[in-house]
Amino acid sequence: MISFNYETEFQLDNENQIIEWLSRVILSEKKKEGDINYIFCDDEYLVEINQQYLNHDTLTDIISFDYSVGNELHGDIFISIERVKENAVDFNVSFDEELKRVMVHGVLHYWV
Repeated sequence: MISFNYETEFQLDNENQIIEWLSRVILSEKKKEGDINYIFCDDEYLVEINQQYLNHDTLTDIISFDYSVGNELHGDIFISIERVKENAVDFNVSFDEELKRVMVHGVLHYWV
């Protein structure tokens, strides 16, 4: 089950559509969907996670923690909305496009 949690004022407008899309991506890679939690936050929140758990003192757009069991994907994916906004400008793409890229990166990069 994919869930969304918010540690910032940002809210997804289309949670169900994004869940369906991510589920299709996971299945396309012949994986099973377990409990995947997306946590949307700001830079400060993500830096604290980065320092506390990874001993890094840098800004990043995403941090993933993998709790997968075999072929079933489980994990927590923290995304800095501030970084996504800045990356969208830097890459000359829309915020929505960059957000989707980061979200799917969290699933594909760490678990597939």
